Amino acid sequence: MARIEKKHRADAPVAEKALNWVDARFPLSKLWNDQWGQYYAPKNFNFWYIFGSLAMLVLVLQIVTGIFLTMHYKPDASLAFASLEYIMRDVPWGWLVRYMHSTGASAFFIIVYLHMTRALLYGSYRKPRELIWLFGVGIFLCLMGEAFFGYLLPWGQMSYWGAQVIVNLFGAIPLIGPDLSLWIRGDYVISDATLNRFFAFHVIAIPLALLGLAAAHVIALHEVGSGNPDGIEVKDYPGADGHPLDSIPSHPYYSVHDIFGVSVFLLVFSAILFFAPEMGGYFLESNNFIAADSLKTPPHISPVWYFTPYYSILRATTSQFVYALMAAVVAYTGLIVFKTKLNRFSKTLLVAGGVASLVALNVLEAKFFGVVLMGVSVMILAALPWLDQSLVKSIRYRPNWHKHVYLIFALAFLRLGYLGTLPTNDARTLEAQIWTLVYFGFFLLMPWWSASGTFKPVPTRVTFHAH
Repeated sequence: MARIEKKHRADAPVAEKALNWVDARFPLSKLWNDQWGQYYAPKNFNFWYIFGSLAMLVLVLQIVTGIFLTMHYKPDASLAFASLEYIMRDVPWGWLVRYMHSTGASAFFIIVYLHMTRALLYGSYRKPRELIWLFGVGIFLCLMGEAFFGYLLPWGQMSYWGAQVIVNLFGAIPLIGPDLSLWIRGDYVISDATLNRFFAFHVIAIPLALLGLAAAHVIALHEVGSGNPDGIEVKDYPGADGHPLDSIPSHPYYSVHDIFGVSVFLLVFSAILFFAPEMGGYFLESNNFIAADSLKTPPHISPVWYFTPYYSILRATTSQFVYALMAAVVAYTGLIVFKTKLNRFSKTLLVAGGVASLVALNVLEAKFFGVVLMGVSVMILAALPWLDQSLVKSIRYRPNWHKHVYLIFALAFLRLGYLGTLPTNDARTLEAQIWTLVYFGFFLLMPWWSASGTFKPVPTRVTFHAH
């Protein structure tokens, strides 16, 4: 028998021999099977489950194009803009690589926002997937940092002045603000020192953190198993072979599923890349094709579209809006005190916190609370697994009016994003303040509205209709 096996191995194809040689020294096949090849996923995935794979594709695209750009880019304040012009005009296919990188940045955010939307719709952040969600929020924060640090590198007018505005915001933090702004800039103004440290973060530090979090996100997902549109744990119904009855191997079934999604994405991505890479100024602003001038401020400064919802919240926080925030603190503190079953000590602490917040709102500048609200508007996403008290995970089995709540939240986010691209005036500021209250109300009131209404019965097994 041993001689037959040895002969079989000797007659094996070269590729199989090579794979066996690697597997004897590194668990390549095991990794493939554990993470994809023999990973069983629920059989009722729909198109919302394509965006995770697309995010990984765009991450690789950004890393590869970024490597090629750094071969010609000069992280020097006197040379950066000229080096980018050189890439666009003189480097063979340099314009394509640059546009792939800039369009890829916007594509990354679009895909991540859609990926997060799916999590909201189907409760993918609920137990036992809280850690997966927290890793995802970490990825989103790294992505925002990566985009911010990369925003300065073209050294155009909007890059320079946008970075100036954002960095100066940290100066509003009491006590440490001025020193923190100075530390971020590395100088008293946006200068060559700022460009160099932003380049280092954009090229080395943030990508390493992003890759680590992405790996942790996928490993955690495959440890507890994927969710599904019905919000049912398929692991609760194993078959005779030990695999869930309502699951199928990711390969080849979801490999084909993802290849189709990638094909559609590349078609749309290529159309934008070749026909509208600037997307009317939303992906690349016209002011960024003008070299940075520290003596000439653009008439209207706004960040790239994927930052504008949070920028709009920042601008909405005026001295008048602080009174609305004070009223909201009083109302929310009262709601928690009278509508939750907390012990007396916890309620006392809560009231003390509410009073401290009112004092701070009355004493500190509105600009500081604008920075706070802008940061909290992102960080509050991490609390979703504990804010959502719904009896079911999926929106399919929630009360119908819950869909309208999600729709209003989506409208608030999109409207804030649009307002953030426009010059401010009294009417737009008032509208942004209203949508800001709606945005935060969605999260802060979630423990009550998510548990309200008549829920539909959840099926025992997943619902699946063959294509």
